Amino acid sequence: MTLPDRDRDLAYLPEGTDEFDAYIGQMRWAQHYALLNREEMMDRVVRQFAEWVGSDVERQEEINCHHNYTEQERHFGKDVWLSRKGAINAEEGRPGLIPGSMGTASYVVSGRGNVLALNSAPHGAGREYSRSRARRTFTREQLREAMVGIEYRDTDAFIDEIPAAYKDIDQVMADAADLVEVRHTLRQIVNVKGD
Repeated sequence: MTLPDRDRDLAYLPEGTDEFDAYIGQMRWAQHYALLNREEMMDRVVRQFAEWVGSDVERQEEINCHHNYTEQERHFGKDVWLSRKGAINAEEGRPGLIPGSMGTASYVVSGRGNVLALNSAPHGAGREYSRSRARRTFTREQLREAMVGIEYRDTDAFIDEIPAAYKDIDQVMADAADLVEVRHTLRQIVNVKGD
């Protein structure tokens, strides 16, 4: 197939073509898989926590929101394919999560439905340093200092996740005040990451 624009950064698949439909089908499969994966992880955490405390865990509210995804939506009177890269859906009243780093606060939010922002909000603090630059810049001792009071696996594998490698989540949340309302501030006591 000849793409409408040969520049690799601008090329796209025209809607209504077999290639477009195949791409959307595969993307939706991947997004659904990611949703089910998050649900499975939550089920496992709840099951293990219940086992640890020796009683059932009552689930009062669960928030499972995509970020870095594409969805068909209607904005300004037009049906569009909206890609939220580094963003979550923040339509009016929609619950969401905006995490900081593994050593800073995270936020449970409710969307404000800001139409100029296409009902979107940031999905997290975002990186200040690339992973490779963070590995070159920070030390394991600095990571230990940043993670005092938080249980985590103390290995070099997490140096690139040091809180200083991320933007200030409090500034991100202040900048997002027109996009979301903060319902809860979460402070971690345990951080689990694969390596």
